[in-house]
Amino acid sequence: MKTQPITPAEIDFTDPAAPSAPAFQDVYHSHAGALEQARHVFLAGNSLPGRWAKKPRFVILETGFGLGNNFLATWQAWRQDPQRCQTLVFISIEKHPLRKDDLARVQRPPELAGLAQQLHEAWPPLTPNLHRLGFEGGRVQLLLGLGDVHLWMRELVAEVDAFYLDGFRPASNAEMWDKHLLKALARRAAPGATAASWSVAPQLREGLMAAGFSQERQRGFANKGGMCVARYEPRHQAQKPAGREALAPQAQHALILGAGLAGAACAWALAAQGIKSTLIDARPGPAQAASGNPGGLYHGTLNPDDGLHARFNRAAALATAQALRDLPPLPWRQQGLLRLEQARDLAQMQALLQRLGLPPDYVQALSQAEAAALSGLALPGPAWFYPAGGALPPPAYAQALLDAAGPAVDTRFNCRVARIDSLGSRWRLWDEAGRLIAETDLLVLAGGHEAQVLLAQLDPGLARRLSVMRGQLSHLSPAEPRPKLPVAGLGYAIADRAQGLWCGATSQLDDTEPRLRDADHQRNLGQWLSLSGQADSRATIQGGRVGWRLATPDRLPLVGGLPQPGYGGRQDQARFIPRRPGLALCTAMGSRGIAWAALCAQVLAAQISGTPMPLEASLLDAIDPARFLLRE
Repeated sequence: MKTQPITPAEIDFTDPAAPSAPAFQDVYHSHAGALEQARHVFLAGNSLPGRWAKKPRFVILETGFGLGNNFLATWQAWRQDPQRCQTLVFISIEKHPLRKDDLARVQRPPELAGLAQQLHEAWPPLTPNLHRLGFEGGRVQLLLGLGDVHLWMRELVAEVDAFYLDGFRPASNAEMWDKHLLKALARRAAPGATAASWSVAPQLREGLMAAGFSQERQRGFANKGGMCVARYEPRHQAQKPAGREALAPQAQHALILGAGLAGAACAWALAAQGIKSTLIDARPGPAQAASGNPGGLYHGTLNPDDGLHARFNRAAALATAQALRDLPPLPWRQQGLLRLEQARDLAQMQALLQRLGLPPDYVQALSQAEAAALSGLALPGPAWFYPAGGALPPPAYAQALLDAAGPAVDTRFNCRVARIDSLGSRWRLWDEAGRLIAETDLLVLAGGHEAQVLLAQLDPGLARRLSVMRGQLSHLSPAEPRPKLPVAGLGYAIADRAQGLWCGATSQLDDTEPRLRDADHQRNLGQWLSLSGQADSRATIQGGRVGWRLATPDRLPLVGGLPQPGYGGRQDQARFIPRRPGLALCTAMGSRGIAWAALCAQVLAAQISGTPMPLEASLLDAIDPARFLLRE
């Protein structure tokens, strides 16, 4: 998707009972009340809450988030309904979202005030992303797509049960009501899906019928004479692409190989879908291989064309920030991160930010003096500042994910898997002595470099494409000057609580040396001197750590199902390639495990269960294990 800068809404609050949008010459809701309008038009118009009763999941898609009243009213109705669905997924598209300060200014009915406060606390940076906001322990999910609705309709991967058609009036906002949009909505409709709108404009009613909906006019809200309700009743039901079919829609339990960040995050994300799991790892406990470093960084990135890597890293950074907000507290976490910019001067950085339209709560361009003051170091040049980035201890992060999953996850440590095979629909794990360890209908490969051998048994061609990178960290003590927050560039530095410093890291391909090397320590020390603007240092090297990471040629992870062996059909797009049922990958995260684990795991959980994807289709294709098959 070609992203566009987000232009926030300009709202006239002169009449707090009915705020208006001057750009569209229309009000956000009737003077008769936003909550009442939402209940009459959108909830009752879609026969809610009755239609979601006792279902495992119910999905709503709204065209136009506006002030958020329809979402809040639906959330409240879900909370009050003893027969509610297990999970409510509310997807909403908004081209001109509210600034966080304006969201707080919206006058809410008293019964919505508490929910509105939770929405305000979770409100994301206004970036062109699909923002996943979780409430009620993940049982209520808001997928907020910021940007043009026509662009998002090409990117959403979801099967929708009910549509809220809610834009400003057709006369001033015609693109929200045209036939192309309605046909795009229909392609995402579940059998028997319904739709409702306060509008009865001819183009809406005719467009709905052309898209396969039957529609009728009902009594409107307050002084409005009518409203439109519809049901999806097409002559022919569109078939979902084979590569988008749920990998294990009936699964209630998963075996996850690997108890590092990826595996722990998968257990956490599957628990939110109601799926229990067992983590299996050859080591005595979680996060003892590549995820065992004492500290690591997480942050987004940006590039001039806002390409795949920048968009994926931004989506992952936003997902990590949301996850950390909801997880149990970590022993330590440093908030905010500086990344030195060597290729551009400050004016170029500021011009790039202005062109991309990225907001300051995601990234800022700081002068050398500003960055030096923030870090406490004599930095050699300007820097990007990521307010929501930072550093944390990966083992504690993995444990927090497992703690959040609670009783839905158990573990089997000191258990080395030597072989994987399948019998019918069951996947079987064997040890080195040929003994059966376990079998399952759902197997998730989430290990690092050691799991490459197991992947090679299932897909030798894919395994051959992966590389193993050796990295060495160095611990310096004492470290003066001491960085006030994590600093990255050519290398990185994190101050620890013992008044020391962790810096690194080296990167060597296919290097199996487990011992610490003095040459690598000296290289890390040199990077620290460059980062901190020092000519020399009196710090001494106290030790370090060596680890190995699994990476792909394009430096993006592997998330999703493995292609069916021997498939000879359509191979121009990954979404059309059928997958091996009950088998999923969440691996090859390179040096970005902290930043990527939460988003990758949420995507994988959605692929397994068939829930709406928290990531746009073009980025799903970019991390799909089948992408390398297409390139052949």
